[in-house]
Amino acid sequence: MSSPTSGEYEAYYVPEKSKLAIFATIGLILSIYGAASVMNDMTFGDPDVATHSWSIFIVGLFVFVATLFNWFRITIRENIAGMNSAQLKKSYVLGMFWFIFSEVMFFFAFFGALFYVRNLVGPWLAGEGAGRMNGLLWEGFEYSWPMMQTPQEAVGGAGAQPIANNGSFTSAETSMAFSDARAWYAWLPMWNTLILLSSSVTCHIAHMGLLDGNRKKFNLWLGLTVALGIIFLGLQIFEYYEAYAHFGLTLNSGIYGSTFFMLTGFHGFHVAMGMTMLLIQWLRSVRGGHFTADDHFGFEASSWYWHFVDVVWVFLFLFVYIL
Repeated sequence: MSSPTSGEYEAYYVPEKSKLAIFATIGLILSIYGAASVMNDMTFGDPDVATHSWSIFIVGLFVFVATLFNWFRITIRENIAGMNSAQLKKSYVLGMFWFIFSEVMFFFAFFGALFYVRNLVGPWLAGEGAGRMNGLLWEGFEYSWPMMQTPQEAVGGAGAQPIANNGSFTSAETSMAFSDARAWYAWLPMWNTLILLSSSVTCHIAHMGLLDGNRKKFNLWLGLTVALGIIFLGLQIFEYYEAYAHFGLTLNSGIYGSTFFMLTGFHGFHVAMGMTMLLIQWLRSVRGGHFTADDHFGFEASSWYWHFVDVVWVFLFLFVYIL
């Protein structure tokens, strides 16, 4: 598209009205409600009462993914047809910036909750500070992190707990921290860290190949990035199996289990999203010959998101597994 001359305005394409945003909202609400219901059922649910939480989650996720697929397909076709002006492309960049910023705030809230639990609530329950809660409610509870004994267990179980009797919790036998690892070479978080950081490097190499006009290099290294993302997710699934089956670490293991699975689980979900985004860009390049050195926002935005996911994992690795 030729640039406008002095005194002229660049043509700005305005898409037609669409209901896709409404469908995306409906799908997102259903999937979030279903996911929350699934986690609630796992902790407090009655196995004899059908809540249909999994069905709600799957239906909502399907509606959301199908809507995004159709929406992005329309956007890609508009760009290929030359409808996107330079100003519209700037708006895409700003939109991706604010999306990643919202994700930063999302994880900041979870890291803030982890800090609050580890540095304030835990010591307070053990008797530190002015509250003196230990002697009043959970006498005998001694705080340490990771928490291998809940305050409820310290007083003899849910029946002996004076207040907040909203469920029975059983601490894990072993934590996922490096200090409790059987051997360094069998510690899955270390391998996942190496894999994810390596994938950030391969993604950057793919970007350099695209800027150089070398499509073969771009396809090779981007495909390797996607493969590393899949391996990361596979190892995390195996880590969860190990936690549940061998270590007794579940969502019902008190605050340590809750914070561990919420932080690592949401990060794993974001890795799956980022890997899917990069996979779509790889398929577009391999099958459709999309992207040039000057026009590759789809891949560039996906790579930004992937690097963001890698940075979040570095903080997760430090504050959840190491410190």
